[in-house]
Amino acid sequence: MAGTSLSNNDSSVLSALFDPEASLSKFARIEDSIPTGMSLDELRHLQDCERDAIRPINGENPSTVDIEQSISRLTKIIDANSQYASALANRAQARRMLFRDENLRSHPDSVRQIFADLSEAIRLSTPKDSADTVSSSQANVLASAHTHRGYLLLLASKDEINRQMLAYTVGVAELSLDELVEAASREFGLGGRYGNDSAKQIAVKTNPYAKLCGSIVKEALTKEISDYYQLQIQTV
Repeated sequence: MAGTSLSNNDSSVLSALFDPEASLSKFARIEDSIPTGMSLDELRHLQDCERDAIRPINGENPSTVDIEQSISRLTKIIDANSQYASALANRAQARRMLFRDENLRSHPDSVRQIFADLSEAIRLSTPKDSADTVSSSQANVLASAHTHRGYLLLLASKDEINRQMLAYTVGVAELSLDELVEAASREFGLGGRYGNDSAKQIAVKTNPYAKLCGSIVKEALTKEISDYYQLQIQTV
């Protein structure tokens, strides 16, 4: 049987989900600096463009047209600046806004696109060595993207019907419900490592239930994370 070739995004998913160094007790070294390979003027220009792109969907109940326009404008930023991770993380969040959680199971290809954006944002922002410092903007992207992935994995772990949302997402589609909870816990742990205190708390709560997490517990945890993980689009 021929081996399966993994894309960069697929490899990023697997490395993040099964990284043994994703310990809940570790905190990243964050410093107030700009990302490497970018000048301050370049960063400010990109943030201004990104802020303009997401402004229409930063209010309550944005329309589908507004969301799609923001996605289109973010895509233009990404096409011109493929190393700009924040726009990828925000495009993933904007894509999420097109669907209610209960409808994601019917749109596995859209979920695949969301994971691809999050994985690429994480790949671009993660330091080569876990002991290396990261800029505050990188930390914000990593905290947001890992927490977003954790939420989607936890949502998919609720039952077999919900798990269908991951049907086209390489690296997680084959995971059992319990394995999805474990993967979600690791993602929340990484979100906490880069500064999301709420994600760290959820990681602690999900981890003990990794093998025994019943549907009632999963439902409560998903409700809890959905209460605080609102899609507040912002530049970093």
